[in-house]
Parts: sequence; structure tokens; C-alpha cells
Amino acid sequence: MKQFVILVTLIFGYFVSAQNVDRKYLSHSEENGVFKVKVSDGEYMIVPFSEDIFQTTFIPNGETNTKASHAVVKTPEKVKFKYNNVGETISWSTEGLSVSVITEPFQIIYSYKGRPLTSEKRGYYKNAHEPMEMVQGNIIADETEKIEFNLTDSEVLYGGGARALGMNRRGHRLPLYNRAHYGYETESQLMNYTMPIIISSKRYMIHFDNAPIGYLDLDSKANNTLTYETISGRKTYQVIAGDSWYDVIDNYTDLTGKQPMLPRWALGNFSSRFGYHSQAEVEATIKKFEDENIAVDAIILDLYWFGKDIFGTMGNLEVFRDSFPDFEGMVERLKNKGVKTIPITEPFVLTTSSKWDDAVKSGAMAKDSVGNPAKYDFYFGNTGLIDIYKSEGETWFWKVYKDLADKGVAGVWGDLGEPEVHPTWVQHHTGSADEVHNIYGHDWARLVYEGYQRDFPKQRPFILMRAGYSGSQRYGMVPWSGDVNRTWGGLQSQPEIALQMAMQGLAYMHSDLGGFAGANLDDELYARWLQYGVFQPIYRPHAQEDVPSEPVYRSDKAKRLAQFAIEMRYRMLPYNYNLMAENHRFGKPLMRPLFFEEPNNPELLNYSKTYLWGNDILVAPILEAGLTHQEVYFPATSNWFNIETDEIIKGGQTKSIETHPAYIPTYVRSGTFIPLATSMQNTEAYNGDTFQLQYYHDASVKTSMRELYMDDGKTANPIENEAYQLLQFQFEEKNKCLDFKFEAETAKNYNTSKKAIEFVVHNVSKAPKRIKVDGKKVKGKYNEKYKTVTLDINWDTSDEKTIKIKF
Repeated sequence: MKQFVILVTLIFGYFVSAQNVDRKYLSHSEENGVFKVKVSDGEYMIVPFSEDIFQTTFIPNGETNTKASHAVVKTPEKVKFKYNNVGETISWSTEGLSVSVITEPFQIIYSYKGRPLTSEKRGYYKNAHEPMEMVQGNIIADETEKIEFNLTDSEVLYGGGARALGMNRRGHRLPLYNRAHYGYETESQLMNYTMPIIISSKRYMIHFDNAPIGYLDLDSKANNTLTYETISGRKTYQVIAGDSWYDVIDNYTDLTGKQPMLPRWALGNFSSRFGYHSQAEVEATIKKFEDENIAVDAIILDLYWFGKDIFGTMGNLEVFRDSFPDFEGMVERLKNKGVKTIPITEPFVLTTSSKWDDAVKSGAMAKDSVGNPAKYDFYFGNTGLIDIYKSEGETWFWKVYKDLADKGVAGVWGDLGEPEVHPTWVQHHTGSADEVHNIYGHDWARLVYEGYQRDFPKQRPFILMRAGYSGSQRYGMVPWSGDVNRTWGGLQSQPEIALQMAMQGLAYMHSDLGGFAGANLDDELYARWLQYGVFQPIYRPHAQEDVPSEPVYRSDKAKRLAQFAIEMRYRMLPYNYNLMAENHRFGKPLMRPLFFEEPNNPELLNYSKTYLWGNDILVAPILEAGLTHQEVYFPATSNWFNIETDEIIKGGQTKSIETHPAYIPTYVRSGTFIPLATSMQNTEAYNGDTFQLQYYHDASVKTSMRELYMDDGKTANPIENEAYQLLQFQFEEKNKCLDFKFEAETAKNYNTSKKAIEFVVHNVSKAPKRIKVDGKKVKGKYNEKYKTVTLDINWDTSDEKTIKIKF
């Protein structure tokens, strides 16, 4: 009891400036794992979802609890908790999170394993709306509802969705209103994918579980205050914590849903532009990739597939036969070459489109205030918006996707899903435009994902969309960073956007490689952007057609550099596919900020120029023109091998690295196994039974272990259906001997096969005295110039394999 009093005193002292003199404590109770605290102006309901996740809801007097959440899918676990009531402090504690209620003056405080996290400041309150000029006409209200928290002086804050502000977003008031920013570069305060999430450098998250539009104020007045602000809705938030950054994200994605496995081809190269005007142009482009021996896995069709002109045709959503006379045959021919077809769709149906009358008759459209189909003007023409919240709208829209899937298309591109123009007076089946605006893209992805589960249950959907909400990852959404300018400034913001979104559960955030907006023909920029793309989640050059996005239509030099980058991307396929599995299983980002590696290094909290690709590859994209040297920080947790030269750099230092035109500075963690594929024209040619395995030996690493995930790359839910295999590679150094052991964990519905592995051990200073595989002497190849030992290993994965290299 004495320790509890000391802990509460420390926590209370930590937030001593926090008081809410107007709110008076009345009583508290606990029943069936729900803690209720009655106060003078309402009631708190606190529910532990796990030892690491608490949900708090405030219900003002005169209101009822709205239980529906668009983000949360986890059900509360039964957790063991301790209850203490000492003096003016009431505490409910699990082994992880604790909530303490101070009765006088009233205060709610959260801590994790004795570590203070945050506390409510004023908590819930209402006051006059303070409009922001950038969302004038978008967020309209006389007053707004707020939930206010305390911050400590040194906290760095991340979150709020996709923005370009620098990694530390503290000091900004951010609108929560999905809206595209055409042609942005180094700064964008508001983009197409906002989320009501803050992440603190103290390794906790607060997710404000409410859909309507509003704001996140991340201490814009510099008074150590975090404020969530909304026009209406739930007064619910979850506090999520963990011992490590990976634990925090794992817990959050448990709460809101894990990303399903994408099809393996999604990791390949896409041919994409705005846009291909005809079937002949599509097939000629893919033929050019073949002729140039540049790998490609998919081609994306922009709006010309349903109309000759971009104006007046949106909403046709059926093949324009004048330009695509044999659409089905084209799709089949491309498929036979290993190339998938992905057509664009939008949620807008123009009044001039061929489907307007049918959409209205079917009851698929959102309404105005008197119940007529809502119509208004935007860039592409006079339009209505599909009401995906009505069963009629969902059924009508899904029929479009089912018809396309029946024609053989392999994925869905959903554009303008903010929605791009969404007047506040538009009414949906479940509420006003302002109430569903930020979740429209989220529920659009749900519509498509659930449709595939229902009608194509064996297929992994590919759903490329520009806007969504917290938890959209569970619907397989692949977001991109919008219409970025085709400039160096546009490139510079991309690592930050992807890293931030990955921390918020959206691990596949990526950019239009090469940049989208503007007629800027810059081969150096193009090459550097594509080189960065090797180590971002989706490899998709895309742009306005005035300058080609496809490498096959660029200069010979740009084409060669792009080809080298794309080949490297395909060589990385087994490593990258393993990252996809890690994300699905544990919520781990593919791109990871360096403070994940050194959580106690304050210098890294606002750093994004160098990052980790998975656990073991360090990447420093070149973000400026004409750089001959690049400053790279090497984390102190390892030594690092240059992936091209095998130069070893000691961790814990920043070095100036000489640049190379063919690749960006890329390093491999010492003591790690990196699997690589052979070259291929597309992933249909990928053979997981034959690969190269690189081990980066360093005397500082005495033991090491890595896993490699395998499945067929296309069947839905392979882990749940036990149709996968995990290969495990282990290393131990002892008695002047490098010992390796290969083992496999094979699920019951996966067919085992023999592996042909070219095993390469790096940094071997002299030729081995003896090499044994499974106890039998073998000859390896020692390369004195590169200091490598190479062995050809044939492995029946039903048995373990041992390798001993003796010196």
C-alpha cells in the first residue's frame, strides 16, 4: 500500500499543473469490467480492452452512450486488475496500463507500468468554434466539443494522418477533414488522409474514436496542451501503450485490425499514368517493357477506360468500346504475360454520364435536404455522389466491381475518395456529409473488401485508395500520398509521410514514383525517386502524361538507372514478402523510423532522412539535386555493411557517404540473413524454391536468427488457413567455427518442397580450413577479392540442415 501511495504521489506531481475545478466527483463503481465514475456534468466509462489498451468514454448529462465505432474491431479482454482507493485517489491497474482518478480537484491520469503517460486537463468541454482559414467552408459550426489533455515539455508528437510538416508535429493545429492538396511539395498541413490519432515520443498513442470532422491541436498555443475537437459525435478515446514502439503499433493494430496479406504481385513494378487512352496504347506499353527487359507486374488504367474525355464521362463505369474494343481479350492477354490490369473508379456519377439515370432509379445516390439526388458542380462536371451507406448504393456500386472482376481485372483503384468535393448539405443514409466525410474512403474500401470476401473468397484483393480512416488497413487498403509535385521538394516530403502513416497502422502508404504534377522533365530526380521506391511499400511510377512516368519512354540514361532500380526491387522480393507477413502478423511497418532502433536518442525523434526498411536494411534516399556526398546516420545498435561494396561502418556515427548514380546509400545490418531472388520479368516467374541467401558475418555478432515467410502468394488468408511455411536461419560462432542451422516450421496445409539455396557468407577474411554440410565435407568457393564463401545448398525442409565453416 505504501508503494501505491508513493506511485500515485509521483504521478500526481508529474501533472500537478493539471486541474479541472469545475468538474466535481460524485461516485464510482465497477461492474463486469466497466469502471464508471459519476461527476457533476456526466459520467465516465472506462473499459480495459487489454493490459495495454484502455478506452474512456465521457457521456455528458442528458446524452446517451453511442457504442458504434468505425475504427475498433477488438472486443475487450478479461484482464486482471487491482483496485485501490486511498484518500482522494482511486486507481484501477492492470499489469500494464493504470488509470487513477483524483477526486479533489478532479483529475484522470494514465500511466504504464509505473511510467506516467498523460492526463486529462479540462477533459471534455464545449466552447465557441475557432475556424481555420484553410478549411473555411469545410468545417462549419457555432461551437465544437473538445477533449483536452496535458503534455510534458519535451514530448514529440506524431500522427494526425498524412501531412508534410516534419516528423514532430507539435505546435500545429491540424484540421481533420480529408482534402486533396494538388501539387504539394515540402509542406502540406492538410492532405487526403487525416486520422484522429496522436502518438507521443513517450511511447503511447491516443486514438479519438469518433468519425465526424474536426481538429487536432498539438499544443499550438505552446501551453503543454493536446486538444481533440469535433463538431459532434462520440466522446470516446483509447490510450494505447507498450514496452517498445513495435508493441505500441501491434497493440493499436490489434485494436483496429491487422492488414491482410496482399497478393505477392503487389510488390512488383506497376506501369501507370494519367492515362492510357486505348487498348492499343496499353498493349504497346507492356510490349515495350518486354522488349526492354524491364520487369512489370501490373498496369493501371485511368479514366479513359470508360470515356474518351475526362470531362462529362465520370460515372460511366463501363468499358468504352471505341477505345477498348476487346477489353476482356486485352486483360486475358496481359494476364497470360503475368501482368495484372487495375482500372480506376470514383464515387462520383455525373449527371451527363450513361449511368446517372440508372443510379438515381436504383436509389444509389446521396440526397439533398428535401430528399432529391444531391447534385453539384466540380472539376469533372455536374455530379452526384454514391451513398455507400445505403444498401441500394452499396449494391449498385459493388455490381460495378463484380462485373470488372468477372472480366478478369485483378485489383481496384479508388480515386477522389475524400470525397474530393462533399458539400456540407449533402445527406447520407446514416448522417450528414460532415458526419461521414472522413470515413467515406474507409467504408468504400470496406464495401470492396467485403464484396471480394463474399464473391471471390479465394482471391486476395488489391485496393488502392487515396483516403480513409483509422483502421482502414484491415480492409486491405493501399493508400498513396496524393498528387505530389514532380520536383525535389515533392520527393523530400515522401519518407516522412510514409513513416508517419506506417506508425498509424497504414504500412503501405507510398508515393507516385517520379512525382505526379507538372511537366518537369528531370532525369536525375526521376532516377533518385525510383531508387527510393525500391525501399518503399508499393513500386508505382505515376504522373500526368505530359512527361512519361514509365521508364521505357524515358531517355536511355534514365531507362538504364530505372532498370537497375527495378531489378533490385525484384531481387528483394523474398525479403519484402517477409515484411508483408510481419505486417500482417504483428502490425510491423515496412518503413521504420530510426528512433524505433534507438528509442532513447532524442536526436532521432525528428529525423526521417535515413530509415530502416524492415529490420535489417538501412536506407538513405537522395533528396537533393547534384549531391556528391550524403550524410547518413548509422544506428549504434549494429555495424553496417554497404550493400554494394561490403564496406563495414561502425554504428553510432554520422558519416558523409559518396553517392553513386545507380543507387542510393543502402546498408545491411551485421549478423543478418538477407534472402534474394533471381531476376524475373514479373512475379509470375518467381520461384520460392530457388534463392540466394546472404549472411553478413561480423565478429561483433556471436549469435543470430532470422525467419523467412513463404506461401503461394495469392490464396486468401494463408496463415489462418495454415497454408504457409516459416524458414528459420540460425548462426552461432564458437571455437573458430561459423555454425549455421536451417529449420522449417510447416503449417499442415502447405506442401513442402526442396530448396536450392546459393548461400553466401560475407566478410570472411581467409579461406576456410574445412566446410561440412550435415556432417559431410564439401567444397565451397572462396572469393579472396570480395571476402566471401559461397555454397550450393540443397535442402529438404522436412529436415534441418547444418553447415559448419571451420578456420
